[in-house]
Amino acid sequence: MSGKVYLIGAGPGDPGLLTLRGKEILEKADVVVYDRLVSLAILGMCNPKAKMVDVGKMPQHHKVKQSEINKLLVQFACEMPSATIARLKGGDPFVFGRGGEEALELVNAGVEFEIVPGITSAISVPAYAGIPVSHRGIATSFHIITGHERDVIAAPVSGVIPAQAGISLDFKALAHCSGTLIFLMGIANMDFIAQRLMECGKDPKTPVAFIEKGTTPYQRTVMATLATAGKTIVREKVTAPAITIMGGVVELGKSLAWKKNLPLSGKRLVVTRAAKQASGITARLTALGAEVIETPMIETRTLECPCVIPAVILEGRRPDRITGISSSVFDSLADFDVLAFTSVNGVESFFKQLFAAGYDVRILAGKKIASVGKITEKKLLEYGIRCDYVPEDHTGEGLGKLLATLVPQSTEGATSNPIPQILLLQGNLADDTMTKLLPQATRWVVYETLPVSELPEWKREAVESADAVVFASSSAVENFVKVMPQSVEGSDSYPEPRASNLNPRTSFCIGRLTEATARKHGFETVTSDETTMDSLVKKIVEYYS
Repeated sequence: MSGKVYLIGAGPGDPGLLTLRGKEILEKADVVVYDRLVSLAILGMCNPKAKMVDVGKMPQHHKVKQSEINKLLVQFACEMPSATIARLKGGDPFVFGRGGEEALELVNAGVEFEIVPGITSAISVPAYAGIPVSHRGIATSFHIITGHERDVIAAPVSGVIPAQAGISLDFKALAHCSGTLIFLMGIANMDFIAQRLMECGKDPKTPVAFIEKGTTPYQRTVMATLATAGKTIVREKVTAPAITIMGGVVELGKSLAWKKNLPLSGKRLVVTRAAKQASGITARLTALGAEVIETPMIETRTLECPCVIPAVILEGRRPDRITGISSSVFDSLADFDVLAFTSVNGVESFFKQLFAAGYDVRILAGKKIASVGKITEKKLLEYGIRCDYVPEDHTGEGLGKLLATLVPQSTEGATSNPIPQILLLQGNLADDTMTKLLPQATRWVVYETLPVSELPEWKREAVESADAVVFASSSAVENFVKVMPQSVEGSDSYPEPRASNLNPRTSFCIGRLTEATARKHGFETVTSDETTMDSLVKKIVEYYS
């Protein structure tokens, strides 16, 4: 028995263009062997426990030779019986992706494999630039050509370049072709290619488009003609990855270009929310043009049952890990008048425990419900629960002060107005702000917050090159500083403030407490006006406008 290898096309860059089949395999893969053109968002879809192997190739420099990649796939398959090995390639494996070579190696070794086609950049990138590769009355065919061969510039001037020169292009045939010509990986050689096409009779006025980093937030289209192609590449500093498209259809791009320059286009943002909470803000930022790197700094785990911690005996201490579990804790819900939720995690964990114990929302009949802010209030509404108390100041302090007004301030008042019994539903790392304001309250710890211990190399590199990082909690800030590698050579520990040695330095924060923690570590902070994701996204857009 050997592992099975899947040759997967990752598409041109936009993670939305990855096939459902490709995503399904990546989510369960044991090993992912990937190229440099695979988007970071797609790498983020891979099984977090998978072994990630970077074999990326750069122009003029092959990080790992193709022959070695072929052998590597066989090696993983033979050494890991029943494993799922994903070979992740930009575009489509069989469109100048050398997927055929890898498949033949697997056949010769007797390794089972499957081809998962991807959307090739040859048609998708022009489409994102508003250029149809075929159009009635303009182009009835299109031709995909490789333009990246090491010896093309040294090739002879005859019409057909021999195979031993590293390329086999019939320039005479291409020059007289009425269809659209699409060159992949040819920017470095395009001046030579354009000259040869003109020498063989192609009209120097033929429209040409260079499309950089197509389908990504960094997409750029540069127009030229065949005669000006080489000079335009130099003047406009066109760089790989880029494709070149030639023909009359290029003119349609001036009218059909639909991908707009969005407010956050070209910005790489790191989102540090827990994985299950990140999708909301990721979708918003992506829709505004940003490239988002989801990098959870904390993980939350719902406890089997709440751990009961009366505030009067907590004495300001925070348990790092919960071990004592009460199995009959829900029997005591009848003793409480007010249930206070301080986070979305608290809401989700409480109801998960409640339902698992055999109860439903009817057990909350007659209770007053308090929420720390609008996001938590919205989550409660998903369970059919409307809030009675939401502070104007969406912080633990704000909620504590609001609930403190319900407690009589004198013994006389307590006679006519019984002291309400308040239950705080929190995580294990909640500070003592609310317990100090509400000393008679009872605290239930319903979930654990566990820090992420490390980041894979590819994600650390991506984070370091980002424009800013988004923090939704103080714990996310603290752990971000801990897991990011030190950038002071030879130093065993960071000097204070820590962020002076970290990239990115700019941070977007929700709430004053998060802001204060980020500033403590030296981050430049931009804080939302309200403790909502909508307010934070608005602030990010304003910052880059």
